[in-house]
Amino acid sequence: MVRAHLVVAGGLIAVLGLVAGCGESGVAPTTAPATASKRTDELAPSRYAALPTPATSTAPDAAAREGEAPTEPLTLLGEPAVAPAQSPGLLGEPAVARVDEGRGPGEGGDKYASIVENEFLATRDTPLSTFSIDVDTASYSKTRSYLLDHHQLPPADAVRIEELVNYFDYDYAGPTDEHPFAVHLETAECPWLPQHRLVRVGIQGKRLEGERPVSNLVFLIDVSGSMNEPNRLPLVQRSLAMLVRQLGENDRVAIVVYAGAAGLVLPPTNGTEQSTILAAIENLRAGGSTNGGQGIHLAYATAKRNFIRHGTNRVLLCTDGDFNVGVTSTGELVRLATEQAKGGIYLSILGFGFGNHNDAMLEELSNKANGNYAFIDSDVEARKILVQQMQGTLVTIAKDVKLQVEFNPATVAAYRLVGYENRRLADRDFNDDTKDAGDIGAGHSVTALYELVPAGIESPLAKAGVDPLKYQEVGDRRSEVGGREEGAVGNALRGVPLTEAAKSGELLTLKLRYQPPAGGQSTLMTFPLADSGSRFTSASGDMQFATAVASFAMLLRNSKFKGNASYAAVLETASAARGEDKHGLRSEFLKLVETAQRLAGEPVGLSPGWLPTGQAVVIGAPRVGQPPELMTCGVKSPPAWQFTANLRSWWSSLPIEQVFLLGIAAGVAAAIGALAVGVKLARWQARVASEQAVSCKTASAKLAAHR
Repeated sequence: MVRAHLVVAGGLIAVLGLVAGCGESGVAPTTAPATASKRTDELAPSRYAALPTPATSTAPDAAAREGEAPTEPLTLLGEPAVAPAQSPGLLGEPAVARVDEGRGPGEGGDKYASIVENEFLATRDTPLSTFSIDVDTASYSKTRSYLLDHHQLPPADAVRIEELVNYFDYDYAGPTDEHPFAVHLETAECPWLPQHRLVRVGIQGKRLEGERPVSNLVFLIDVSGSMNEPNRLPLVQRSLAMLVRQLGENDRVAIVVYAGAAGLVLPPTNGTEQSTILAAIENLRAGGSTNGGQGIHLAYATAKRNFIRHGTNRVLLCTDGDFNVGVTSTGELVRLATEQAKGGIYLSILGFGFGNHNDAMLEELSNKANGNYAFIDSDVEARKILVQQMQGTLVTIAKDVKLQVEFNPATVAAYRLVGYENRRLADRDFNDDTKDAGDIGAGHSVTALYELVPAGIESPLAKAGVDPLKYQEVGDRRSEVGGREEGAVGNALRGVPLTEAAKSGELLTLKLRYQPPAGGQSTLMTFPLADSGSRFTSASGDMQFATAVASFAMLLRNSKFKGNASYAAVLETASAARGEDKHGLRSEFLKLVETAQRLAGEPVGLSPGWLPTGQAVVIGAPRVGQPPELMTCGVKSPPAWQFTANLRSWWSSLPIEQVFLLGIAAGVAAAIGALAVGVKLARWQARVASEQAVSCKTASAKLAAHR
């Protein structure tokens, strides 16, 4: 539209240049500018900026201003929620509050913790992002159950983006050194907002070679009345039977059950006595109330009595989380599990059931108990968690794994961590080995995504949300950064003294800390990253697929950060990046996307997007185990609409300075063209008038001679 105006009104060069420079920047509108509060890392110096030393404060909220995590426990189960919609959280970041979808324990309705999405944070105010890794996958299978089994879109709080992304395996290379995992970093264009950039952090845990460590396992099984459904206790029994068949002479299994009271139904039994273990599982029956707290106490006591030094000591809790007798406080259960984890007894949670499943409590319990949390909705999911991924479920290779990213204000104006809202840590917790964080199991992979606003991009998301400074003149200050002046990088550098490292052109530096499974001093790993400048279409297949999953989750949540994302675009990207799908999980994901399209009232299937000649895409997402229907794209060149889309994408990615210059150039060209046309028209009119005058003179002479 702007260019059409430039051509039509070419004589108004100055006005057109202003319109082109300020009117159409290609940035998608946002609901509101992001706000950020200042915080500093007390223990580690900044790589890119010299941060001021914080003043000592004796105010009651000083810890909160420094980034302290909230200490108030969540509401008790069975009591009305008294927490506000948003309680104090980490400094400069939104908080996670508790919400109960159901009416209480034993009542209808699943229960989820409320998720307040991470906002964009200005790098100059909040250069550090610290969080704990997460390998839970419960949210994905819960989302799948909503879509495929119950034919409805899931509640927004049931969708945890990082759990959907981490549900899938990615082709990350394993470690080749003394560390228990390898770290992989990648950058690419952000598909839902092309002027932004994406950073993918990938962690691949070491896979076990040879036999597993000797294991001491306690199955803690909920046999209360709420488990008397086909997709609860019967599914629990079939699931654990799959695991038992994988055990051997180095494994010991005990079984604790709980309903109104808890009891030991099978003392520690060698894994070779499978018939005895399977019989004990098969004979379980559901009935009564749910005293989950008493069951957890007994399970941990059993595991402690049979503790194996340098082995695997783990409690596997199978429940719907509907605790309604005895200890039901989430805070008390979390404290118990946390203390036991410090002693080397870890917790794995397998959630079952639909309708009164307490996801909020189980997810928090697993986060604080050095454990993992999966939701079992079918025999296929049970096989994935307990057979295909048994090593990762049972064997821990590193504990308290923390990530901290320092962003360079010279190259990054603002950033947002996609997901991980309930895994954020205070910056100073990164160097504190007493602070709990997530664990990585053998063979597990972890993926995290950051969305970046590059320095120099005019975006309301990059605004810091602070008032103009009263005592510092910064408007005309120029500072050399990598050969560019401050005016070229916008607000990101205002008032921030820069170090030499800021001139390197790096986007960020990733730091990672982990402890050995038995505890001890943590190990630090550091990885700087520069932007590759890659378009999204040039990114690796794994990054494209992970990004499609994250985009799908944002659509399900109706996130204000979803940008130009659509179910059709997700389906197209995931189809093209499907790759080798050994267990059919990625094909199943395509079916989820199509189901969400249908439930959202959109036409089902791929968007009319162009694919390179010979690109095979999945047209129909089959059931797991069935071969997908493929189509080879035979289009030899992009159609006109795709050329227009590419032109629009190119236009939106141009820096604002170039847009301004293009506007002026177009105006000048239009004015010159108009002037040339005007001169030529005047000459033509003069020639016509001259010819008419000569013609009239000749005609007059002939008329006079005739007379």
